[in-house]
Parts: sequence; structure tokens; C-alpha cells
Amino acid sequence: MASIQCRFPSLRLRFSTIFPGRRTLKTISIIGCGDIGQRVATLWLHKGMAVHALSRTPEQRPELQASGIALHSGDLDRPGNHSTIPTQDALLYYFAPPPGDGEDDPRMRHFLDTIPTTQLPVRVVYISTSGVYGDCQGALVTEQTPPQPTTQRARRRLAAEATLLRWGAQHNVAITILRVGGIYGPGRLPLARIRQQAPLLLRSEAPFSNRIHADDLARICLLAGQHRGPSTLYNTCDGEHSTMTDYFLAVAAAAAMPPPPQVSWREAKQLLSPAMLSYLTESRRLDNSKLVQTLEYEFLYPNLKAGLPSCFT
Repeated sequence: MASIQCRFPSLRLRFSTIFPGRRTLKTISIIGCGDIGQRVATLWLHKGMAVHALSRTPEQRPELQASGIALHSGDLDRPGNHSTIPTQDALLYYFAPPPGDGEDDPRMRHFLDTIPTTQLPVRVVYISTSGVYGDCQGALVTEQTPPQPTTQRARRRLAAEATLLRWGAQHNVAITILRVGGIYGPGRLPLARIRQQAPLLLRSEAPFSNRIHADDLARICLLAGQHRGPSTLYNTCDGEHSTMTDYFLAVAAAAAMPPPPQVSWREAKQLLSPAMLSYLTESRRLDNSKLVQTLEYEFLYPNLKAGLPSCFT
């Protein structure tokens, strides 16, 4: 296998354009090119690959075009709305979120229905959520742990996973699912909430949560897309086990801001929004050993102490 080293020393990632069945990767196509999509696109552009992205309003995304990404118009909420984005022998990243309500992801179905059987990708990488596991009461969660989503947003993600896996099996396309913990990075910190001094749950009562730096997630997307083999899934986090309260306190300290007050669970029920409470009712510790061992991945930021300084430079 030919191997090319990225020109940036900090990115030392393996690179191959040969996929299973001796199919040659022709292009990178990204569905949902937000923050993570742009980071992934940048990595591939640095490797000399053509990158395409689907956008509902491409004329409003000049920054993507300026970076060298070819934009294609498409609306995932409209069944049968075909796009010119290339799929044949493409590495396809699906980063688009499900709709904001319901327990299904029609956007995923709408997009897959537009892919002709004569223009199949070499692999699809999908960013899902660790929320599909539901509340595990602080237990260590592996990829073998049965998903038991307790919120609608997690059930939508699990439905999207199932739709994609069925499609992949039907068309003999490998699927990689990344069940991702909370993403942090530049522009992705809860600074406004800390500034408002919104209360936190007492550390002694706070559930376990999991995180990953946006740069690490983008690099993992790159490696996951290149990995040979059948459909698979990875728990995707930095491996540091801490709580949401620990996270907010660490961000406040890194930003030189006063730490928010801490309240009991009983008080939190009266003070916090239903959305925030829904995150606090689930506790799990993700085991990322499959990711680390299979992809041979070394984290840029293995914990908050290493990663938070990069968010303020």
C-alpha cells in the first residue's frame, strides 16, 4: 500500500487511496459541512484530495468555496431533491443532524434514496451520539453494550444508524459509525452559560460524561474513512472519565472566569432547563479502546487539561 505523509508534522496520519475490492477513492463528499465537516475537509484538502460538500444554501457559504471546497445545492428535507454531489467511488461523510423532533431521521432516508446504484460510495462515515446508550448508571460502555436511548434526540440518531446500516448491507457499502461524546474546541465552549453563572449540579451528584476535542474528532474521521474492513462502529471520546460539572469548572478556570455555583439535584430540578436536565439524567463512561487499538490513534488532546488551552489561542 502506498503511503503519503501529511505535510504537517502534527497530523502524521496514514493516507491511502486504495479501498476494499481495489476500488480507488476519487473524491471526498461531505453531507453537513459545519464545524467538524470543515475540519475534515481541510485535512483532506491538505492531502490533495478533491472535496465536495452539500449545502441547502451554497450561495451563503462563501467561506467554504474560498477554502477550495466544491459546493452543491441540496435540501435533505425534500424527498427526491437530487443533488450533483459526487457519490461514485467517493468517501462519503454524513454529518447532517436529524430534524428537531420525532423519533426518526427522514433526512438520512431522503439522501440515501438519491444515490443511484451505479454510483455507490466506497464507504460512509456517520457521526452519531453516545446518547444512544441511554443511562448506564456510570457503567463502562463498550460497543457491545445494547443501545437503550431515553431521549427523542438519541432515538433519532439510533434510527439513522439503523437506516444507514440497512442501506449499506443492501448495496454492499461499508458503514462506519462514530458514537461521539460531547465535542469541545474553539468556539464550542459553554462560555455564555458560565458568564451567566448558571448553576451546576454538585460534583458529588453529577453523572459521568464523555468528551472529545474537535481536532481529534476530525482526525479520527479521516482515519475511520480510510480503514479497510466491514461495517463497524467506534465509541469516540478522549477516554478521560469526568462529570459535566468537572467540565464546566475546567472551562471556567481556563477562561479565568468565576466558577458557577453548585446546587443539589433537588434544586437543579427547579432551576435548570428541561434540555439541560435531560443530559444530567444519564451517566456513562465510554470505553474507547477499540478506536485506539483498531485505528492506532494517538490523541492530540487526551484530556481537558491538554485540550482547553488550544481553545483560547
